[in-house]
Amino acid sequence: MNTIHTNIQGRTIVRAMGVRKVFRLGKIEVEALRGIDLEIMSGEYVSIMGPSGSGKSTLFNMIGGLDKPSEGKVFIDEVDVAQLDAYELAWLRNRKIGYIFQTFNLIQVMTALENVTLPMIFGGASNDEAVDKGIKLLRLVGLDKRFDHKPQELSGGQQQRVAIARSLANDPAIILADEPTGNLDLSTGEEIITLLKTLSREKGVTVITATHDYKMLNVSDRVVWIVDGRIDRIENRSELKIEVGTISSRAQGE
Repeated sequence: MNTIHTNIQGRTIVRAMGVRKVFRLGKIEVEALRGIDLEIMSGEYVSIMGPSGSGKSTLFNMIGGLDKPSEGKVFIDEVDVAQLDAYELAWLRNRKIGYIFQTFNLIQVMTALENVTLPMIFGGASNDEAVDKGIKLLRLVGLDKRFDHKPQELSGGQQQRVAIARSLANDPAIILADEPTGNLDLSTGEEIITLLKTLSREKGVTVITATHDYKMLNVSDRVVWIVDGRIDRIENRSELKIEVGTISSRAQGE
């Protein structure tokens, strides 16, 4: 097994070993992942990129404990995710991982503050503690005047900022962002990317994105390119000295 390492200092926080995933559609088997070996270090900003159907979203779901491999293992902070029962997995997700989704996934009947405080309440915080921290997090993402607004009263960019604040609610070691700019305009998408990078740098959070957005190349420490369920290549930031348009053209031809 050729495990892929990085020279960034820190401990290994995510490790995939020989990960395969097979989906069965009737009598047909579709091999989405074909033996993934990958290490991600604490504090890294990693983007998983590849054509549609390449397996990047499947790998993303494995890392987040949202699905289990058909073969191989995924470790989060040295814990084998596949060995956890439902309660232990829920605890891991609540305490170790913050999720950001393309469609925001906010609860529509709740205010921005209530959406952010909910994971803390589930995690055992008192209401006062949750509200105090929720206010600080919303201020951190630039929404200090939107505490009482419900999702339908916010722009797409503002909703994604609420989602980012919510992802930080329980001080996760990892933020998993699935196409976080997919439903945003160009300018707002750039703001969200910059915000994620700032949070990674200032809080030491590991950020892992599954994305088609080539602007992510400007902030990623490494880019993991997935093709046909395998890691095609991994590029460090120093190796990404190509114009974004050139990279986009190349990727579209893959």
